[in-house]
Amino acid sequence: MTENNLGMLRVATVTPRLRVADPEWNSHEIIQCARTAAEKGAGLILFPELCVSGYSCADLFFQEQLYQSQLDALARILEGTAKLEAGIILGAYIRVENRLYNCGLFLQHGVIMGIVPKRFLPNSKEYYEARWFSPADRFNRGVRSVALFGAAAPFGDIIFKCGKSGVSFGIELCEDLWAPVTPGALMAINGAEIIFNLSASNEIVGKPAYRRGLVLQSSASGICGYVYASAGVNESTSDLVFSGHSLIAENGVLLSESPLFSRESTITFGDIDYERIRFERVQASSMSDCADFLADAARFESVAVKPLRTLSSADALIRRYRKTPFVPLETDAVDERCDEIFNIQSAGLAKRLEHTGAKKAVVGVSGGLDSTLALLICVSALKLLGRKASDLIAITMPGFGTTRSTLANALSLASLLGADVREISIIDAVTLHFRDIGHDPSVHDRTYENAQARERTQILMDVANRENGLVVGTGDLSEAALGWSTYNGDHMSMYAVNASIPKTLIRFVIRRIMDYRLSGSAEDMNFSNDNAGLRKTLASILDTPISPELLPPDENGEIAQKTEDAIGPYILHDFYLYYTIRFGMRPDKLSHIATAAFSDDYSKEEIDKWLKVFYTRFFSQQFKRNCVPDGPKVGTVSLSPRGDWRMPSDASYRCWIE
Repeated sequence: MTENNLGMLRVATVTPRLRVADPEWNSHEIIQCARTAAEKGAGLILFPELCVSGYSCADLFFQEQLYQSQLDALARILEGTAKLEAGIILGAYIRVENRLYNCGLFLQHGVIMGIVPKRFLPNSKEYYEARWFSPADRFNRGVRSVALFGAAAPFGDIIFKCGKSGVSFGIELCEDLWAPVTPGALMAINGAEIIFNLSASNEIVGKPAYRRGLVLQSSASGICGYVYASAGVNESTSDLVFSGHSLIAENGVLLSESPLFSRESTITFGDIDYERIRFERVQASSMSDCADFLADAARFESVAVKPLRTLSSADALIRRYRKTPFVPLETDAVDERCDEIFNIQSAGLAKRLEHTGAKKAVVGVSGGLDSTLALLICVSALKLLGRKASDLIAITMPGFGTTRSTLANALSLASLLGADVREISIIDAVTLHFRDIGHDPSVHDRTYENAQARERTQILMDVANRENGLVVGTGDLSEAALGWSTYNGDHMSMYAVNASIPKTLIRFVIRRIMDYRLSGSAEDMNFSNDNAGLRKTLASILDTPISPELLPPDENGEIAQKTEDAIGPYILHDFYLYYTIRFGMRPDKLSHIATAAFSDDYSKEEIDKWLKVFYTRFFSQQFKRNCVPDGPKVGTVSLSPRGDWRMPSDASYRCWIE
C-alpha cells in the first residue's frame, strides 16, 4: 500500500444502449462506455448479463451465426479495452462440451482472466433460461479452464484477487442473488470483499424496492461491497420491459443508484472502501465462525489479477461524507432515530431506578444541552414507572461563571417539568475551599475550574444520599472521547444516561421532543405544566453557546468561556470519533475525507490542527473512561470500558500524530 492510498476502489456500473442480436454494434457501445468509466477513475467496470448479444435473444442463442458474431465482438472488446487501467466484467454466453453457459467474464488488459457460469437459472413464469443454458453444476468440475482466442481462461467458481491492493472479488449472475444461499455469500465467507452481479431483471410494480432490499441485505450479511448492473430498455419488449436498474452498496449502505428507464447508456459510480470492509470483518466474529462452518476453499479457484487502479489522496472522491455521521440523512430517519434514543435512555434509567429502589432522581441542571436532555429523560423514566414528576430533584448550582440567561433557563426548565427545584450557590463553599487549600481565587487556572465542578458533584451526591436518590449523569459521548470533564467531578454519577450520545446528536433529540411530544398531533399534554413555555425554553437552550461556565462572564454578563474555542468544534470531533472508532480509519485517510466533507467550513490546516487535538486528548484521557458510571448504549459507537472500548490508559498516540 502506497503512502497516499486511501484503501478505496472506484467501481462503475454500465447499462449500455444495445441492439438485440447485434453483437458488433453492441461491442462499440461497450468499448466507448468502458473508456468513459475508466477516464473517471473506475478500477472495475460492471456490465449487465448477456450484454454482448442482448439478454432477450431467446432461441437465437442456438444460432451459430449469433454465437460466432458474439465471439468476434468479444475479440473486438478485448482489443478496444486493452490499454485501460480498469478491469471489465461483462456478460456473454460460452459454448463448452456442447452446452451453452450464461457467464460473467472478467477482462483485463486485453486478456480474459476468468469466466464464471451462472449457477441458478430462472425457469418459471416469464423466464425460460433452462431452455437455452445449462447451470454451472453441469460443467465437468475436473476441467477448470476453457480455450478462447488461442488461450486458456479459468472457468468455474472463481475468486479474483489483486496482489498489490489485496482486493478480492467474485462474480454472480442475476438469479443467483435470489437464491436462499447465494454464490455471493459463499464467495464472501471465502474471502471475496466485493461481489459483482450481472443481471437482466425485468421491471414489474414493486420490484425496484425488493431488488434494492436484496442488494443491501446481501452486502450487510456478507460484510462486503455489492455491485449490481441490470439490462435496460433496449432489450426486446415482446413480453417484458427492463429498466437498467443499477445499485452499488457497501455493508448495508446504498452508495449509488441509477435512474430507471434511461434510453441512453447510463454509467453509475461508487467508491467502495475495502479497508472499511476488512475492519468490519475482523471485528465481526460471526464472519470467521461462519467461514469455519461453511467455507469450501476447494470449490473456489483463486485467480491473481493485475494491479487494479485504487484511489489515492490525489483523487476527488465521488463518495460523499456527511458532516454529522451520527445523524441520518433523511428527515424521517432522524425522527425515528431520535425516538429510539429517547426510549432507550428512558427505559434504561427506569430500570435502574426500579432496581435500586431509589426514591428520587437527582440531576444537576446548568441550562446547557446535556443536562437538559438528562432532565427530559428523567421525567420520561418516572412516567414509565407511574411516578410523579416531583420525584425528580433538579438542582441548579450557580457559580463564578454562571450567567443570568443560563440560570433562568435552568430554573424555567425544571419548574415547567414539575420537578422539585432547588437552587444552591457554590460560591461560598468554593471560596472557603480555596482558602483551605491556599489557592488565590484571582488565578483562573485548572484548580479554579475543577474545584467548582467537584463541589457541584459533592452536592448532588450528598442530596441523593439524604433523599434516598440516584444521581443521573449528564455528560455525553463527545466529552468522554475528549476527556472534557473534571475527574471525580462531572465525570462521576450513579447512572449516565447520555454516555453514548455525541454532542451533535443531542440537539436533534431535544428538537424531536419539541416537535413531537410538545406539539403536533401526537403532543403529550401531560408532559409538562406548559408545553408551549417549555418549547420556548428549550429553543433558548439550543441557541446557547456550549460552555462549562467555570470562568467569570464577560463585561456584558455573557458567557466568556466557550468550549469549542478551547478544544475545537464538536462537529469536527464527532466526525473524527465516528470514523476512528466505528471504522478504524487511518489518520491520513481521515484527514482527506474530512477536508472533502468540510471544505466550505474549515481549511486543511484547521482540520489537521483539530485532528491532532482529537488524537492527543483521546489517548491521554483514557484513564477517565476506564472508570465511568453505567449508562445505556444507544448506537454503534460506544466508549464503555465494560462493552465496546478497552484501551490502556498509557497507550502512545505518536504514530497517529505523525
